[in-house]
Amino acid sequence: MITALQHTPVLLDEAIAALNVRANGTYVDCTFGRGGHSRALLRRLDATGRLIALDRDPAAVRAGKDIVDERFTIVHAAFGLLGEVLRARGALRVDGVLLDLGMSSAQIEQPERGFSFRRDGPLDMRMDTSEGETVAEWLARAAEREIGEVIGRHGEERFAKQIAAAIVAARARRAITSTQQLAAIVATAVRTREAGQDPATRTFQALRIHINQELAQLSLALPQALAALSPGGRLVVISFHSLEDRIVKQFMRENAQRDRMPRGVPVRQRDLPPAPLGIMGKPVRPSPAETAANPRARSAVMRVAQRL
Repeated sequence: MITALQHTPVLLDEAIAALNVRANGTYVDCTFGRGGHSRALLRRLDATGRLIALDRDPAAVRAGKDIVDERFTIVHAAFGLLGEVLRARGALRVDGVLLDLGMSSAQIEQPERGFSFRRDGPLDMRMDTSEGETVAEWLARAAEREIGEVIGRHGEERFAKQIAAAIVAARARRAITSTQQLAAIVATAVRTREAGQDPATRTFQALRIHINQELAQLSLALPQALAALSPGGRLVVISFHSLEDRIVKQFMRENAQRDRMPRGVPVRQRDLPPAPLGIMGKPVRPSPAETAANPRARSAVMRVAQRL
């Protein structure tokens, strides 16, 4: 059984502090994982507080059932459905929303999930194993150009075209069904790579993002989180790569500015509605001590905004 102790949340103390938890408030953990943030939040709530957790991974939802607490509810749903989940549970306003966008250690370390090429496993990569097609199924049908575009866009891989060509050539000989099989194909097409990084790293990232529509889900969730926040409520987002962080940064910046009227419109700037969000401090990154203890934390960045 996967337990909460097998996953160490990144920036745990910093995220809980950033939420500025009110003991009687209502909070949302949009990425339950193995419950590290949720358990820390519950310790801050009194008997009238409430925590709603979401996760699209059925294994995470099963782990969440171990928390027997009347204040806690876990829902099997992607965070792109945040507004729908909250309305269904009568939580029209909440005091804080947390999104920890990283994968859990349990997902990475289980070969059968197909997220890592370190050990061989089926080429799956679905966050929600109850629906959708696997990476193997997508690679079997996608056109070479589409494969190259996905790897280039979501993996920021400069050898994307060469990798796509190698994948298409390889699948003509034999179906691509395992993680190490794909990693070996990618290695033949990547001529150089940063020191310490496997040639397949960017490709696996890109395929995972694509098959789970991770960036689209994030773009859907952020405005729903803003709409649900009560005045003074906090939005806390922990990202693990530049594509995610760019979306979060742009969303917070845009919503921290007042509407700008076209030149010549007889409205004073001070008379415009105030911006809905205020950015709280600078982006937070893990300390050297946390990075040393948990190398997966090294790319994390946390951004915080408050509903005005």
